[in-house]
Amino acid sequence: LMDFSDVDPAAWYGEAVRWASSLRIASGYGDGRFCPDDPITREQLAVMLYQYAWNMGYDLAEGGMALREFADYEAISPYALEALDWAVNAGVISGTGDSALSPQGRATRAQTAVMLQKFCELDK
Repeated sequence: LMDFSDVDPAAWYGEAVRWASSLRIASGYGDGRFCPDDPITREQLAVMLYQYAWNMGYDLAEGGMALREFADYEAISPYALEALDWAVNAGVISGTGDSALSPQGRATRAQTAVMLQKFCELDK
């Protein structure tokens, strides 16, 4: 079942969106739109990796650096706080310089590749 008005189930990514949505890995914008052509933010990517890790039974209890140590802590969306806390402390995501996390910034291809590599190296 496809719950997004802007995703064609027959599109090359349609099944991936359906799968990710069914496992609550990706939930779109909450208004019936997924917006598959929108760029992804760093916090959105962290949330998807966190949700995937939860679904796969990863240990999500991480301690370490407090998110509040980042100069742009206030820019983190409330829905992404828990996921970013985990991602930072698990070493999946790091700052972008000048003590910033850049949660609202676009996840570049290079940043995404690094995050995925670090995620794949995690112990379950």
